[in-house]
Amino acid sequence: MSISNKDKQRKCVGCGIIKPREDMIKITKVSQTGEIFVNPDSKIFGRSVYLCYNQSCIEKAFKKNKIVKILKTNISAEKMKGLLDGKFKS
Repeated sequence: MSISNKDKQRKCVGCGIIKPREDMIKITKVSQTGEIFVNPDSKIFGRSVYLCYNQSCIEKAFKKNKIVKILKTNISAEKMKGLLDGKFKS
């Protein structure tokens, strides 16, 4: 069974634009341990959010608290920004 192009696309939680998942930052909360990973490989399972590689999308997602809501976790904005440090383009 082949994977269609739709399955390879994801929606940015910051701007709402649909892009190929290879062009996005993936943030995953592991379901068993609750650990947060940025750009994990496909072997890590859990709740995930996707963001564009630009600062405005990341800021919008934090401002509206979307990452915390989708991942269902209480991670602080400072800790998440530390994880994302250097992951965006100006």
